[in-house]
Order: sequence, then C-alpha cells, then structure tokens
Amino acid sequence: MAAAGGVALGLGLSSSSFLSGSYKRSSLKPKSSNSAFGGRRRKESAAGSTTTRAAAWPLPDDLFLAVGVGLPCTVMECGDIIYRSTLPRSDGLTVTPPGLALALATVSYLWATPGVAPGFFDMFVLAFLERLFRPSFRRDDFVLGKKLGEGAFGVVYKASLADPKAASKPKQGDLVLKKATEYGAVEIWMNERVRRACASSCAEFVYGFLEKKSQGKGRGEYWLIWRFEGEETLADLMLSKEFPYNVETKILGEVQDLPKGLERENSIIQTIMRQLLFALDGLHSTGIVHRDMKPQNVIFSEGSRTFKIIDLGAATDLRVGINYIPKEFLLDPRYAAPEQYIMSTQTPSAPSAPVATALSPVLWQMNLPDRFDMYSVGLIFLQMAFPTLRPDSSLIQFNRQLKRCEYDLNAWRASVEPRASQELRRGFELLDLDEGIGWELLTSMVRYKARQRTSAKAALAHPYFNREGLLGLSVMQNLRLQFFRATQKDYSEAAKWVIKLMARSGTQTDGGFTEAQLQQMREIKPRKGSTQRNALASILRLQRKIVSTLNESMDDLNRQRKSLWWSRWIPREE
Repeated sequence: MAAAGGVALGLGLSSSSFLSGSYKRSSLKPKSSNSAFGGRRRKESAAGSTTTRAAAWPLPDDLFLAVGVGLPCTVMECGDIIYRSTLPRSDGLTVTPPGLALALATVSYLWATPGVAPGFFDMFVLAFLERLFRPSFRRDDFVLGKKLGEGAFGVVYKASLADPKAASKPKQGDLVLKKATEYGAVEIWMNERVRRACASSCAEFVYGFLEKKSQGKGRGEYWLIWRFEGEETLADLMLSKEFPYNVETKILGEVQDLPKGLERENSIIQTIMRQLLFALDGLHSTGIVHRDMKPQNVIFSEGSRTFKIIDLGAATDLRVGINYIPKEFLLDPRYAAPEQYIMSTQTPSAPSAPVATALSPVLWQMNLPDRFDMYSVGLIFLQMAFPTLRPDSSLIQFNRQLKRCEYDLNAWRASVEPRASQELRRGFELLDLDEGIGWELLTSMVRYKARQRTSAKAALAHPYFNREGLLGLSVMQNLRLQFFRATQKDYSEAAKWVIKLMARSGTQTDGGFTEAQLQQMREIKPRKGSTQRNALASILRLQRKIVSTLNESMDDLNRQRKSLWWSRWIPREE
C-alpha cells in the first residue's frame, strides 16, 4: 500500500459471496504471513513502498479486483476499525421547554370544542363499528298506534314491534316512530352522533332507515325510531295552572305536602334549568348546535325523571359541517336569537370532512355558535318565571318590546315594572331571590351580541345552581359541575387590579399612568383620513377579500360533490 492518500490494489470477495453468508470477518494485520485473500505476504521494495503480489495458484471465480484510496495500515490498523460518534449519546426521551409547550398546545387544540381528535375517532372508528353491528328494520316491522304529534319536519306516532319475539330486534317496549318529511337524513345522522357522544342529552335513539316507495316511484321515506320515554313536553307542563308544582310531582314521584311559595317554585325551576343546561352542554361539547330550542322540543323522560332534548331536524353538526349553509337559517322566530345565523354569512361552505374537522376549533372560537341556543334557553327561563309570557301572543309582544329596548333586559324591566300586573311582579320577585342571582343568570343569556352571552358550561357554574334543587346530583354530575366552576373563574377582580395598577402613578418608580393620562387616552379619536384610520381600513378590506376568496373556492369545490357523502352511513332498504 502506498503512502497516505495513495492508491492501493487488493483482492476481495465478490458481492455474491458476501450475500450468501460465506463471508467471515478476518483481521488484516501487518504481522501475519498470509493475506486474508489467499495471497502471500507483501514484500517491501527498495523504494520503501509496499506492493501486493497475487498467489501462485489460480484465482477463484468469487474474487474481484478492487481499487481504492486509503491510509496506510499502520495508521488505519486494518481489521480493528472502530466507528466513534462525536454526538452525545441519549439515554432516553429529552424533554425541552419549547417541545413541552408545543405538545401541550397540540393536545389542547385537538381536544378543544368541538374536538378534533374525538371527531376523527367518532367518524372513522365508532360510526363504522356501529354500522356493522346495528340492527336492521323495515316499515313492515312496526304497528303504528296513537299519533303523538305533527310538525314541519314530520309526523310522530307511538308504535310497537309487529313481532316482538324476533331475536335481532331490541328489547320489548313501546317505541316512537317518525316519518320525516324533510331533513330525514340529517336527523338520522344527528341522533346517531348524539347516541355515541352524549346519549343522556336526548331521547334514546334506536334506528333510522330509508325505505323506498312502492313500485320504485319517488325518492323514498326516512323513518326514525326512538325508545318511548313519555308524551309530555315542557310546553305541555307549562300550560298547566299547576306549573311548576306538577313538575315537582313528576320528578319526585309523589305529591309534596308543603306550603306553596316563591322558594319552592324557585327550587323547581332551578332543577329544570340545570337539567336543560346539562343536556345542552352535551350537544355543544360535541359540536352540535340545536337551532330550535323551545319548550315543545324538551320532553320529560318518565324513566330517568329528567328533561331531554328532541327534534334534531334543524340541528347542525359544526364538527364536520353537516346541515350548515352559510346564508341559510332554520329557526322558530319566537325563540330565535337576534342574529338569526349561528355563524357569520362570510364563513365559507364546509370543505371535506377531514379538513372541516381539523379547522372546527378555529371557526367555533371565532363565531361561538352555541350562544344561539343560549338565547333560546334564556327565553324558556323567562317563560317559566313569568306565567303571563307563556302564551305565544304574549311572547311575540315581549319580543317586540325587547327589540325596542335594544335587547336590554334591564331597560325592559325599567319600562314595564312600574305598571306591571301582579303576576309580572311575582316573576321579578322570584328572580330577585338570593340577592338577584336568578335575574343575573337570565340577563347573561338574553343579550343582543352572541359573544356577550354566557355558555352552557359557564351557566352551570353560576351561583344560581349552588343549591342541589329537587334531586341530588350524581357523582359524575358533581364532578362535571366542579370542573365547570374551576374552569369558568371570574377574572373581573384581576382586571380591576390591573386597571388600578395602571392608574396608581405616573412616575417611573411605581409605573402606570395617572387618572388624567388615562382620561386623555380615552378621549383620543383618530381623525378622518389619519394614518390609523387608513391602516385599519386597509386591513378590513384585505380581510374581506380573503374571506370572499375562500368562500368562492369552497363553493367551487362543493359544486363538484353534490351528493351527501355522509348519507352512506344511513341504511337503505335491501
């Protein structure tokens, strides 16, 4: 071998010999007499260089001639090469502050309302498994009984199984069967989502299917099946002159021999409101906005003795964008919020399901669509407290008065209380119990701006629900309530402290501003045509342009997929 960096010739094994496993590690040390490749020991020439001479016997076929560049063996120590790494060895997972912060932010985003991670698991795992193992029904499997009701979205019947002994059918008992005239596929999807995510929020859903009409004419009919839990809705109970005492009897299972009064009525209404908010929070936590909350859509379950939400035909699933069209609204004008739309009309149409799920926390926080339902629940609370507002005509008149007062309940109260009737005054007295915490909760729900309204979680953490009501809370309800209160802290005291600190002094030693300086800041207004106004106008124009571009792009994509992709989960008649 030549000097460092020189060219050396040698004989070695062929690649086929190496791959076949016949290769064995050998040590090429200068002191050995024979080469590892079968040749004789190299001899030094007169010039001091080392040459390689092949063996006298013929070369086998599995040898090859190699040419390479390398260091002398005295430097490389051939056969004893050790590979060393200059990088520090890691004994395990290294946790760094930036990595930990990124991991926490990612987990928080994936589980933020309405839930990216739970959404993917629900859609691609639970929904698929449910489709495999759910029972199958046809219209002929049922015998229709009493007609329970009829609305804009369908007709509801009390029904029973024609063959209750069938093994594949659910346990015996009365059922509720609905023939959906509109939004049947949507309602099936919503009820199946609720059954997987928050079954206690709504009536127990059994099955939904599409049955073709006879002779193949028409598009077919959607049928939905629930377990029968009761006939009476909150609207039916509120129409009784015994309300709310008739609800107390149903919840406790017996007539209470107690004197009637505001304290007792307040306890009953508090129990109803807590059950209603727990059910609504279950829907909102999974990304569903009901959009049609009213007493007619709240049913009393005789089995669990709780109120549950029904009729999800107008609901929208904002986790994946089902039944959501930006410039379309479904509502009852008597109970609808002033904005009428759950999200801005500038919001693009829903993209594909995975993309919509990934972006759902951003859109939810930007628009707070759950506050639409909170306004409706506030009106239900108002009707329970004020008997004179329960008839439809009185509620419509109240909505007109509230609109004239710019949706300010305090202004409405100031305008009607001086000349109020005895029943109206009694309602104010009921809400003023315990230093007015009932009125405070009501005004936090009925507000003009959606962002200023409270959420279902925050409402449950309100002091109005400090008492247990008629029924003691279960262990899980207690845990949820404590969690709500821990996460819905009132930060007004902290804000007041910061403002006080800012106004404390204008000196460099203490920091902050003087009262005079703060007043000057409040009075500063950008002049017309100023730099601030121009910059703000440019930003707003850019924002509108971006939103418009996104909206057009999403609409183009949606035109290419007119079919309802999620309808594949709905069983059809074989």
